[in-house]
Amino acid sequence: MRAWHVTEPAPIGTGPMNLTENPVPQPGPGELLVRVRACGVCRTDLHVTEGDLPVHQPHVTPGHEVVGEVAGLGPGVTDWQLGDLVGIAWLRHTCGECTYCRSGRENLCPNSSYTGWDVDGGYAEYALAPADFAYRLPSGYSDAQLSPLLCAGIIGYRALKRTSLPDGATLGIYGFGGSAHLTAQVALARGMRVHVLTRDLKAQELALELGCASAAGAYDAPPEPLDGAIMFAPVGQIVPVAMQALDRGGVLACAGIYMSDIPPLHYETELFYEKELRSVTSNTRQDGQEFLDFAATHHLEVTTRTYALGDALTALSDLKAGAFAGAAVLLP
Repeated sequence: MRAWHVTEPAPIGTGPMNLTENPVPQPGPGELLVRVRACGVCRTDLHVTEGDLPVHQPHVTPGHEVVGEVAGLGPGVTDWQLGDLVGIAWLRHTCGECTYCRSGRENLCPNSSYTGWDVDGGYAEYALAPADFAYRLPSGYSDAQLSPLLCAGIIGYRALKRTSLPDGATLGIYGFGGSAHLTAQVALARGMRVHVLTRDLKAQELALELGCASAAGAYDAPPEPLDGAIMFAPVGQIVPVAMQALDRGGVLACAGIYMSDIPPLHYETELFYEKELRSVTSNTRQDGQEFLDFAATHHLEVTTRTYALGDALTALSDLKAGAFAGAAVLLP
């Protein structure tokens, strides 16, 4: 099979990945062998490839928004059949025994592992996944449309939950890529007024097309105070701007796994009146199932740009450059 491997993390323009021929992996106990039909290109893949995140597995195959079909069953797997449509997401394994797992917070498990970082992911023709962490997928979407749901959608859903906003609230979204354009639709379906703040003009246009109330630059003030906000842009300099835009008691949830340094916050203007700054760490399987159930009952407009598997470096370069709105997807 063909699979990409990170040779040595470096800027994407230097070509830090190679496409090689590899044996098809064999599923171990409790695992599925998945023939990949689509794999989303996530900004986390860019962080893994460029070295913003530390190396967990040398020469790893990135990719954690995998849509495929079951091509093999490891010993002990009984809930899946050959040919089933299956989704593989970022969270690959948790211990199930620690305080966090036992209290419904498996996303904080210190023994967790992640697809495309700790183990090989979906920039390949085949991938492995623990059956207990695989997802059944909603109907009514193409393979390319399904793949961004498995991280961009799930993480955005988790970030929206972290804002603790009720239906009908006013939400600000900073950055408007693959995750944000799905999260905005969840918020709109819940009756929220959504204001998008992003430097990308194409993304601003997409936000307005989807029904957001306004779209402006990342450092602009929204037209009204925000009950809560989500930071998708990995730019720490924007955090104080977003905190100033919050109304009293507002929450800013930072959705990315990586962010550049946040400058000092001024207590009186950016934190007073019980404003809160929260991070988002992965997701629980319950988050994933809740979001996919939502996508099954509320059809989401998934904006994608597709690339052949052999063009993964181009897709990552285009993602870094902001060359498209929505999400990029590799199609083996």
